Amino acid sequence: MSNFFETLFDFSFKEFVTTKIIKIIYAIGILFAAIGALALLIKGFQQNFFLGILALLLTPVAFVIYSILVRVSLEIIIVLFRIAEDVRKLVEAKQ
Repeated sequence: MSNFFETLFDFSFKEFVTTKIIKIIYAIGILFAAIGALALLIKGFQQNFFLGILALLLTPVAFVIYSILVRVSLEIIIVLFRIAEDVRKLVEAKQ
């Protein structure tokens, strides 16, 4: 855990903290998707029965779409960080 804090407060940015916490960020994104889906479902039934049934049908779709968007966004971030790490390794190998 001390390595995490060393990386977090490393002002030279030689190591990336994002690659270490990406799983936590993904879990938080999924949690927000679940809370949003539950809120959408509750709000639908509060309005009227028809909107509640419609929300019951559309909420899983919205949850899956949001989860996919979170996952793809985080994968793009990880790809950029891995490219940076690989480029650094190539530069170090050439020296």
